Amino acid sequence: MTNKIVLISDDKDFFEFIRAKLALRKSDELFTFSFDVVPDKLELLRTSLLIINSESSKEKTLDLLNIFKGTPCIISAFNEDLAFKHQCYKNGAFDYITLLTPDAEFQARLIPGLSVTSLLEKNLQYREILVKSNIVMPNNEVFLNYNYIIDKELEDIEKYSKKAVFMAISPDDKTKFLVPANVIETIILNNIRKNDILMNFASNKYFLLLFDSDINSAQKVWDNIRAKLPQKLYAGFSVILNQKRQQLINEVLNKLHEAISYGKDSVNQNPNPVVTLSTINGINSNCANFKLFRKEFEKKLEQVINPVFYQMNQKYSGKISGLTFEQGTGDGYGTFYIKERHSYSCFKITSPGFSKINIDITYHQNTNKIDDKRITLEPEELEPGLLEDLLEQFILEFKKGDANDT
Repeated sequence: MTNKIVLISDDKDFFEFIRAKLALRKSDELFTFSFDVVPDKLELLRTSLLIINSESSKEKTLDLLNIFKGTPCIISAFNEDLAFKHQCYKNGAFDYITLLTPDAEFQARLIPGLSVTSLLEKNLQYREILVKSNIVMPNNEVFLNYNYIIDKELEDIEKYSKKAVFMAISPDDKTKFLVPANVIETIILNNIRKNDILMNFASNKYFLLLFDSDINSAQKVWDNIRAKLPQKLYAGFSVILNQKRQQLINEVLNKLHEAISYGKDSVNQNPNPVVTLSTINGINSNCANFKLFRKEFEKKLEQVINPVFYQMNQKYSGKISGLTFEQGTGDGYGTFYIKERHSYSCFKITSPGFSKINIDITYHQNTNKIDDKRITLEPEELEPGLLEDLLEQFILEFKKGDANDT
């Protein structure tokens, strides 16, 4: 395999000095750049072994280390400056050598760095496959298939009793489309660890999974992220405690919308827990319970479901070529349809029992039912913000499915 080695220095004599130490093969590639040229060569450098001349360029060297975290960077220094050496390692340096490092030792210390560059090259190839498969975004480490990722990680968290926090992050509706998505993604990715997972949920709306974290440590991570962005970001987060995927998503989305509604930076717990219908005292008969839940659901239809259906209908009607949107209501249900010439999908909300609300999503092509799924909520979970998010996902998935069919 070809080894790519990049020498970075503002002193041209350094290039000849290091070149004489390298036992290069014919297939190896050697590049030389000054510090000022580096920004134009970032893609090349991320899968190369970097040897950086820090003599008279200590600040520039530390800046490069911050940019190339994860890329093997060997710092070449004039002498064993212990304070500077410590700074380099703290900023992610792979190794540290001086002018007095023997040639044989220098060559031996290159080998681990070159092994890392080989892994980076392989990861780049795997990444191209993931991008083509629509699993990660083209320019960063944001996952698109959040359902699969969450299911897999929840299984591991439960199996090994790991600590983790799940977050939903978004600007408010006024600034959602004013902030470029790549800006938010870059800031988040730069302030989380490599094993934490960032997932895309909707336009400028994200899920973040923080491992080995509790609420306090998650709050510190969030404070760092929020401080880096001029526009205001909001978050809702929850400790993972054996919740199922949809339950967890509903929790953090409702907390996110609570944060946006009240202008808080984040909401991680409800200071005034909602009293659910199942905890009301003094009701002993199933008949009385049933009437209460029916009444509660009728209020949801009137105050939440129908208004949100109407808003989404107004928002999307005539905006997406070839698609029409319809809403309906009846005794004990509300429906939202997306229709295309050869297919349609239905988002139906019902409350068939004493304590649950069901959302049934079905996708039909011609006369055949192609797919269906059910989301079950507690009555108090179905708030306008969550319902809007679920409908946004419903529309997005229909567009994807329709595109795949054609």
